[in-house]
Amino acid sequence: MADVNYDDVLETPVVDSEAHNLLRRILKEGGYAYVSMSTRAASGDLRAAEAAREMAWEQLHSGPVHSVVPVWRDAFAMACLYVAKCHYVRGEFKEAVRVLDIALIMGATVFRTDLVAAVRKAMERVNAVEESVNGSVNNVKLLMDQTAINLTEVLKILPKKSLSCKLVHKRSALSLEEFTRDHFLCGSPVILTGNMAHWPATTKWNDLNYLQKVAGYRTVPVEVGKNHLCNNWKQEMLTFCEFLQRIQSDSPHVPTYIAQHPLFDQACIQELRNDIVIPDYCFVGGTEMKSVNAWFGPAGTVTPLHHDLHHNILAQVVGKKYVRLYPASLSEELYPHTESRRNNTSQVDLDNIDPNEFPKIQDLEFMDCVLEEGEMLYIPPKLWHYVRSLTTSLSVSFWWTASPSSPRS
Repeated sequence: MADVNYDDVLETPVVDSEAHNLLRRILKEGGYAYVSMSTRAASGDLRAAEAAREMAWEQLHSGPVHSVVPVWRDAFAMACLYVAKCHYVRGEFKEAVRVLDIALIMGATVFRTDLVAAVRKAMERVNAVEESVNGSVNNVKLLMDQTAINLTEVLKILPKKSLSCKLVHKRSALSLEEFTRDHFLCGSPVILTGNMAHWPATTKWNDLNYLQKVAGYRTVPVEVGKNHLCNNWKQEMLTFCEFLQRIQSDSPHVPTYIAQHPLFDQACIQELRNDIVIPDYCFVGGTEMKSVNAWFGPAGTVTPLHHDLHHNILAQVVGKKYVRLYPASLSEELYPHTESRRNNTSQVDLDNIDPNEFPKIQDLEFMDCVLEEGEMLYIPPKLWHYVRSLTTSLSVSFWWTASPSSPRS
């Protein structure tokens, strides 16, 4: 724990101005105990702050997500800010960051300004303490080496017939006009090369010391298990340092990974966001950007066969991935789940196909590829795709929708 400085505090101007109104709304929901604890927490009572946070947490998990009364998200965020303020004034900066991150992940918007400012200030103190203790670390420690994969060995773990049919075409430095004409308008996938060399991420993200410095003490949601359809799949909260340690020592049968998480929107992981650039291709079609998501994990991480409604560019920053693509016209033969919540996902496990249960998929034509570092794959809407990490892999997906007037909207 760092030295206690009671003059150095986390400022929370939005909480200071909105707390009274929020507590009135909580009283209307029957949250009398929360209001009592929160009032004490505002004066610096850590135990009361933690009690208020637990009360709000229970409300957030009292039923289905859609049934949660929104005021409890704000209540949770405010209690987290009170808890973080107590830790910060005691010099417990890492704990303050952890608490603030969980509030950000839970999605409260009213107090986001306070959360962002607080986590930025707490991280500055974390980094200052770390540097004073350990000094400045300038050497590079590779997340993974650049050894070429053994294709013969890789084929043993890939779905049957992989890399034996039609490979996705690669095109270098494709102009926007060529991309629009040859791929966007006709819904044709393509590997785009020569477009990421200027990204700082291409050199920085394979450096463990860099990743740990800029994001190591930030808390992120991770998934554990081969994929979300497996029985042993679960979710956890880890610091980014813990996640990096996990993916370096992971069992290939129970991998830990970050999937489809808006990591770059999480406050103060801005350094990672500054390391990437939204590709110009994402602005074709009168674009509305939907999300920029992180896909980080070890070899063996699998995204099951599914399709999305958005245009997608998958940028491979570190490592290699295998991707298989089926056209939307073959949807029936790919046996989508019947319930609406999962009807964009196939029932077929490509790694273990049951020919008796799913006979139609056996002879279907597909395209596939190994996506290499520095390459981007354009995946049109509704194109079915399966993805497997062949190595430790750090990827970024860019989702966008075309305007209603676009031919590909």
